[in-house]
Amino acid sequence: MDIKKRIEELKGLLVKYSYEYYNLDNPSVSDQEFDALLHELIKLEEDNPEFKTSDSPTMRVGGAILDKFTKVTHDVPMMSLSNAFNEQDLRSFDEKIIKAVGSVTYNVELKIDGLAGSIKYENGSLVLGATRGNGVVGEDITNNVKTINTIPLKIDYLEDFEVRGEIFMSKKSFKKANYERERLGKELFKNPRNCAAGSVRQLNSKVAASRNLDMFIYSVISPSNHDLNSHTDALNYAKDLGFKINPLSKVCKNIDQVIEYILEYTEKRNNLLYEIDGIVVKVNDMNQYSKIGYTAKSPKWAIAFKFPAEEVITKINSITFQVGRTGQITPVANLNPVIVQGSTVSRATLHNEDYFVDKDIRENDYVVIKKAGDIIPEVVRVVVDRREENSVRFEMIKNCPVCKSELSRKPGESGHYCANPECDAKKTEGLIHFASRKAMNIEGLGIRIVEQFYNDGFLNSIKDIYLLKDRREELIVKEGFGVKSIDKLLENIEISKNKNMDKLMFGLGIRHVGEKVSKVVATNFTNMFDMFKLDKDTLIDIDEVGEVIAISLVNYFRNEDNIKLINDLSDLGLNMEYRSNVVQKVEFSGKTFVLTGKLEIYKRDEAKALIESKGGKVSGSVSKKTDYVVAGTDAGSKLTKALSLGVKVLTEEEFKDLIDR
Repeated sequence: MDIKKRIEELKGLLVKYSYEYYNLDNPSVSDQEFDALLHELIKLEEDNPEFKTSDSPTMRVGGAILDKFTKVTHDVPMMSLSNAFNEQDLRSFDEKIIKAVGSVTYNVELKIDGLAGSIKYENGSLVLGATRGNGVVGEDITNNVKTINTIPLKIDYLEDFEVRGEIFMSKKSFKKANYERERLGKELFKNPRNCAAGSVRQLNSKVAASRNLDMFIYSVISPSNHDLNSHTDALNYAKDLGFKINPLSKVCKNIDQVIEYILEYTEKRNNLLYEIDGIVVKVNDMNQYSKIGYTAKSPKWAIAFKFPAEEVITKINSITFQVGRTGQITPVANLNPVIVQGSTVSRATLHNEDYFVDKDIRENDYVVIKKAGDIIPEVVRVVVDRREENSVRFEMIKNCPVCKSELSRKPGESGHYCANPECDAKKTEGLIHFASRKAMNIEGLGIRIVEQFYNDGFLNSIKDIYLLKDRREELIVKEGFGVKSIDKLLENIEISKNKNMDKLMFGLGIRHVGEKVSKVVATNFTNMFDMFKLDKDTLIDIDEVGEVIAISLVNYFRNEDNIKLINDLSDLGLNMEYRSNVVQKVEFSGKTFVLTGKLEIYKRDEAKALIESKGGKVSGSVSKKTDYVVAGTDAGSKLTKALSLGVKVLTEEEFKDLIDR
């Protein structure tokens, strides 16, 4: 047997079969046949090392062990992309492009959640694999790159050639790697991206080979040297040379089609075989790049739309305490500002003492932040590995931060309370809540005005709001006000007297009684004075009312001061009855709706009121019992869950059509 000839034959077959399996997903031989040929080649090369070459498929197995990685300077810097977080950012990007070069088409690709790598070839052979590093200098990971089956070790092109792409780990490979680590009693990898990044930086290439990494190519360097004029041409050229490109990339005629693509894959991302964290948008015609230009760090002709992060890491600069209208003290983490699900977050609730003690949250900690229910930022966990050595445990305060009264904590409850009825913070928070949009909606009586009027002695209780008309002459001469603004405020206060009973009940700030419970109770007992006679058992029979809420209601409406307040408000002309405005509509009656994302046609409260006025219910979370999800722009995890459960999703326009029928 001509050994050299047999080795070349085996190499050719294995390259062909590997390409069919990894790049085309269409193997022509079984795994057993492939393994048999590979083992034959390994044995022949071991016995005849003079015939082993750097492009042999046996290089995929790994084996080289390095002391350290050497540094590599990129011939062409690996620039980063500027980011877009919403539709407005994308349209602004498009406007600048059109202003620079006129009409364009865009190539859109999935942004694979891995790590960027560069691959170089000389005389058709792979000579270098490198990490991005800082964009100018990376690390030589050639031995590990050679273990990635979708990267050709040899190409049919003898000129110098360089491609770049994303090295990643599929969900299946990630699951397999963690299964193996669990079996060995090792700490599990956190996510596919971290696992892929750690794998390509293994000094032992056998470890990298065992992780079954993959790579999608997303650019050809110096495309004009290869007579390439568009990004699509470059991708197809790379594909023809044997590289793997993402088959889901697409050419879009305008930014509207780009946004449609983004919406499509925002919904489909969880069903992909790999993780993505966004969509990359590039002007397709590369001849326009020089005219569009570059910044110091990124090209102006490309942008990365980032999916709203569900969890992000930031630092707690300090922990402070705020007093609520019920006197409950809430610890708040003041953060380095960070974008979470499309909006900037600089503060996050720590709820109560048990919460921050159980999680051992401290000042100067790095923490993971997410939005609870897509709305309220909260701390999920501490990144303990980044904690300062001199860090000390944080403790709950003993006294109210405003009035300095000693705080109390009732048995069985997690919250600390200021019991001082004259606490300035409790009073102002109660007044602010009463006038707020979801309660009595007194336009013009916002936080700043309430605090100013309280400090000036005009407001001390809810009743005083309706007595401001008697102090008109004093108010109109105050600096920053005037006849017009004060008369408008007094008019809005008078209008609020006609609010429905449930709004008044919610505005009173009864402990444990929120907006929804107020409405439920008001629909069952349609006169406020009937509440004075209620007992716990009667209230518990109402859906949505549990024992804690029932006790709180009974205690409130049996308190002499509260009874006097309600009688005084009644004497001042406030409505004390619940007037139902529900007009049952078959499309809404008994149906549960969930609102998510940014609504343009309606304010969220308007949409909620419309649903309830037609007999529907609004829930804050998606479940199998949800009938409709109304999805605005930047819809997040609720939309994803709705799609996975098969819940009907309505655009805002479709929702409007449903209302108008």
